[in-house]
Parts: sequence; C-alpha cells; structure tokens
Amino acid sequence: MGAARRASELTRQLLAFSRQQVQTLQHLDLNHITSEIAQMLPRLLGEDIELLFIPGPSLGKVQADPVQIEQILMNLAVNARDAMPSGGKLTIETANARLEEAYVQRHSIVPPGEYVMLAVTDSGSGIPPEHLSHIFEPFFTTKEEGKGTGLGLATVYGIVKQNSGFIWVYSEPRMGTTFKIYLPRVQQEIAEIQPSKPVELPLRGSETLLLVEDEAAVRESARQFLAQNGYTVLEAANGEDALRVSKDHAGAIHLMISDVVMPKMGGARLAELLLADRPAMKVLFVSGYAEKTVLRHGNIDVTIRFLQKPFSLKMLGRKIREVLEAVSGDTTASKLTIPAIE
Repeated sequence: MGAARRASELTRQLLAFSRQQVQTLQHLDLNHITSEIAQMLPRLLGEDIELLFIPGPSLGKVQADPVQIEQILMNLAVNARDAMPSGGKLTIETANARLEEAYVQRHSIVPPGEYVMLAVTDSGSGIPPEHLSHIFEPFFTTKEEGKGTGLGLATVYGIVKQNSGFIWVYSEPRMGTTFKIYLPRVQQEIAEIQPSKPVELPLRGSETLLLVEDEAAVRESARQFLAQNGYTVLEAANGEDALRVSKDHAGAIHLMISDVVMPKMGGARLAELLLADRPAMKVLFVSGYAEKTVLRHGNIDVTIRFLQKPFSLKMLGRKIREVLEAVSGDTTASKLTIPAIE
C-alpha cells in the first residue's frame, strides 16, 4: 500500500509539472484556503518551526483548484522545513498586486494586470546561487538519496503555470528564501474595480545616486536605465564597497538605493554608517523578501522608502522620484532607528 501511494503521488506530481493535471476550478479566497491549510502545517513542520500567516486585506479572488493550492503550500512548507533542520520561522503572506507594465521574468513575458500574491518565506539556510536556476527542474534535488523525489518545486512551478501565473524566488545564503507566486485576479472582480488613475511622476532626474546591489545583472540594468534618464550613478556590489565609493566621492549623494540583505554588510547597517557622514542623503531600500519579513528586521517605512522585488525599471524610476521629491522632514532615513542586518 505504501508503494502504491508513493507511485500515485509521483504520477500526480509529474502531471502537475507537465500541466496536464485535471483541475476543478473555483473562485477562491486565498486567505480562507490558506488559513485552513495553515492549521494542518504545524504537524508537518514540527514544533521547532514557528508558523506565521499574514493575510492581506480586501484580497481579490483567483480562479484555481483548491487541491492544487494545497499542493503548492504543502510542497513549499516541506521545502522550507528541510531548509531549517534546527528550527526557524515560516511566514505565509497574501496581498493584492498590480503590475502596470509587462516585464521579462526568467526569459518569459509577464503581462500587466491585477494579481493576487502568495508569498512563502523561511528563515533557513538559503539556496546556493549556483542552484537557483535549477530548482524548478524535475528530479533536481540536493537532498540525500531517498529523502526526496526532486519534484516538489517542479510541481509548484507546473501548477502555477497551469493557472496562468508566475513564480519568483529570492534567496541569500544563511538569510532564508522567499517564494512569491502571482495568480491572475478574477476578471469579474477587476471589472468592478475602478481605481483612480495614478499620477505619473517623471522618470528623469539630475541627482547623484548610490546604487548598492549584490546581483550584478540587476545592478547593471538599473545603472544603465538611471544613467539614460540623466542621473549620475555610483555603483557598489555590497555594503563595504559602498562605504569605499562614498568615501572616494567628494560631491553630494542625494539618494542611496540599497538592497536590504547583502553579504558582508546589510543595507540597514550601511545606511546607519553613511547617514552619520551624509545626513542629507535619502535612502530607498529594495528587497526580494516579503514585505512583512523585511519589517521584522527594523523600522523601515515601506510606504515611502521600500520597493519590493520583482519590480520593473519604470517602477524603480517612479519610486526614486517619489522619495527625492518628498518633504525631507518626513522621509529622511536618518530619522529612523534601523538595527543592522548582517
């Protein structure tokens, strides 16, 4: 019987990865179904792992199979548990998300529109950079023989794609991992929403920016975009590099754009050190970790100074203008008490 169950599960996972799993589609409230599944997860995770569910307000509905949503959460929870053998924290978040423009995500076009985001974050060991491009491949696993089929994340990927969504992963060694899943919001609900048209801020500027990002591809594309829009861009690969760049630059630095979690020195500690010498400098933090996860690390005003990955270059440009043009007394990062994130 045990062998039969394992064979059945393997078949189900292969069908999910190949996007041929039979679906029973319903209009789902991810807050409701996630809350129900979260009640079962402690037994799966064990008593050494704390589970936190943060439901987003006024969450839109998605069209999906509730069994497949359970598969997603169970597989991600097992993956997180294995990354935290000594215990830790697993955080599940939901939120409405609007993508205002198409952008490239892993060589595919993500269309603009209204989505519902499901984020699962663990505080575990993180995924080595050399493994990130392979984690959704079927049968890829770093676990010991007999400890896994290598189909858990492949199953999640297949389900997300079968539901016209996309998945994005962000991880730093020893800093944990965030999986963000974006599923299209039900069109009927979208038709009922008539949001006010956002004020279009200009993208161009002439200020000097310090761009601190440890992902070379992200840093280079952002540098090119900002330079093309008139900014003087100083770039650094990490916090220690940024301190050196700032010391060697005699002029003003109007804004630092920094990842929150980086090797050697985190963005919060970097901001604390630089603001001691440059109190007029403003700070914009970016991170791939889920918003509430970042908030646990310190008093970061996400409404003004935080931009969550993944973001388009146009979104970055608008956020930079928003921070630079805001009243200094309300937005200067030196007013914040931010503990170091190493």
